[in-house]
Amino acid sequence: MSIIVTGATGHLGRLIVESLLNRGIEPAQITATGRSLEKLADLAERGVATAAFDFDAPAEGVIGAGDTVMLVSGSEVGQRARQHGNVIEAAKKAGAARIVYTSILDASGSPLVLAPEHKATEELLAASGLPHTILRNGWYTENYLSAFGQAAATGTVLGSAGEGRVSAATRADYAEAAAAVLTADGHEGRVYELAGDEAFTLAGLADAFGQALGRDVAYTDVDADAHRAALAGAGLDKGTAGFLVALDADTAGNLLLSDSKDLSTLIGRPTTPLVDAVKSWAAESN
Repeated sequence: MSIIVTGATGHLGRLIVESLLNRGIEPAQITATGRSLEKLADLAERGVATAAFDFDAPAEGVIGAGDTVMLVSGSEVGQRARQHGNVIEAAKKAGAARIVYTSILDASGSPLVLAPEHKATEELLAASGLPHTILRNGWYTENYLSAFGQAAATGTVLGSAGEGRVSAATRADYAEAAAAVLTADGHEGRVYELAGDEAFTLAGLADAFGQALGRDVAYTDVDADAHRAALAGAGLDKGTAGFLVALDADTAGNLLLSDSKDLSTLIGRPTTPLVDAVKSWAAESN
């Protein structure tokens, strides 16, 4: 029986594999999957089983009877519910023991622009009859890496989120929580709302950037139209600019805010503070 990690070529999936190894799981008990075997070659060299696995057409034989499937949500917005359904069907057909799925905060009731596909996937899991655990991941601190680059270059963070607060945590924090669930009993049927311990505004984000960069960084809040125009002026296409403005509107509505302590409880420590995460980015860029 193996732990099958989907999307192991991506940021979160790779970190989940690393967290499993750090917890003492034997490499051969983990199967890291993704579309590109080349991107998994270093894991194979360390003894981790690897396999090509495409959400659009999951290969037979990758998931076996009794396996645990770590379904890391796909990155193709608009395609995810269908793709996740393909994986769930493959797991059911193979006789998998359980599925752990990375969803999004309050997926069943949130008006967040990203929520519907996650809600649909949760419904597919419920209908499958497979034992499963839902990890409703909050915002990733790393989602602000591009804003950090902008701040380093201009001393400004531009957005339209107002005083909205974000309960973000690092991908490593979420990966550690996933590994905790994958390696222990008693999580079947549970839904965990995972979020950072300390919420911040985008003005607070700018302050953290300033601390890490050793310079003044200011947050400039604009209305949605001005934000959209600025993004278009920076070269973003209309769809991407509209999506980012919609995310800031969700932020302004505190849809990325949560007081849940499920994440720090699962990992057994406080979540990584924003300023610590940002300082690590600054160190890596030097």
